[in-house]
Amino acid sequence: MKILPYQPNQSGLAYSVGTTLDRFIKSKQSDFPFASGELSQLLRDIALASKIVNRETNRAGLSNIGGAFGQTNVQGEEQQKLDVIANIRFIRALSKGGEVCAIVSEEEDAVIDLQNKSGKYVVAIDPLDGSSNIDVNISIGTIFSIYRRKTPVGSPILEEDIMQPGTEQVASGYILYGSSTMLVYTTGFGVNGFTYEQSLGDFFLSHPSIQAPENGSIYSINEGTQNEWENGVRAYVDSCKNKNYSARYIGSLVADFHRNLLKGGIYIYPATKKNPHGKLRLMYEANALAFIAEQAGGTATDGSKRILEIQPKSLHQRTPLFIGSKKMVKDALSYFQKSAASLL
Repeated sequence: MKILPYQPNQSGLAYSVGTTLDRFIKSKQSDFPFASGELSQLLRDIALASKIVNRETNRAGLSNIGGAFGQTNVQGEEQQKLDVIANIRFIRALSKGGEVCAIVSEEEDAVIDLQNKSGKYVVAIDPLDGSSNIDVNISIGTIFSIYRRKTPVGSPILEEDIMQPGTEQVASGYILYGSSTMLVYTTGFGVNGFTYEQSLGDFFLSHPSIQAPENGSIYSINEGTQNEWENGVRAYVDSCKNKNYSARYIGSLVADFHRNLLKGGIYIYPATKKNPHGKLRLMYEANALAFIAEQAGGTATDGSKRILEIQPKSLHQRTPLFIGSKKMVKDALSYFQKSAASLL
């Protein structure tokens, strides 16, 4: 009988099969000698909360937790029942995990100070992006950013701990609740995606070392607002149509971004007459996805400046967002610059 030693598949497929999120995180702890395991535990806490939100999302139609909650959040947007549930779940998981000192949430007006004297991290989170799509069974998601606090551990939380630009992120990610549930994150060493296996109750590495195509043929924008666009945005979208690009817009940021990340494309949420500063939030939407995009070889800008370099001035600051494949974003910027030059 011939016995052969196991030889890992050099393509990386052997590594991706059977690798749980927990095992993967442990294998990467050496990338963060300063963290002593806290960052790894924090990522596990987020994964745990996402499993609970995934469960609630899957049974929303059966347990009367779909639809509006009857209140508005600080953004002036009507809260859905699942917005409130997801917010509670993530705050509870992060507070009990012990690694976080403060939380910035889309659903909360002020910073949540957890009074955790040993917490080293600040988390900015959109607990449930696109939740209005729940009632029509369309993909939704969670978006998160993780920062190290600037002040000494044990001291009171100060503004400098919270108001950090995206370049200071130590990790960011999103969870997509769709036909399958995926957790995609980066710690500044590439981007990896994990798919949730319901029967085993765990995330498994399914998309190792994600690289966004340098170019693409998909553009994602709400064309219902085109009468409010700047001329440069209108000219770029017209160019996409002339090239027979595909228009794909779900209205759920995580879902639109995820598709373009894997297939190549650009997501655009420009400034409009109604929202002259843009609509998406800088701290817990744009920064997180910009970090992922750049780590995957893409790029993100507000139309004139790199998203990650914008210094936030308020918790719920808004920004225009142009994000995706590098060549497509660069092409879009050329139209904006031409339009601006014509006004001089």
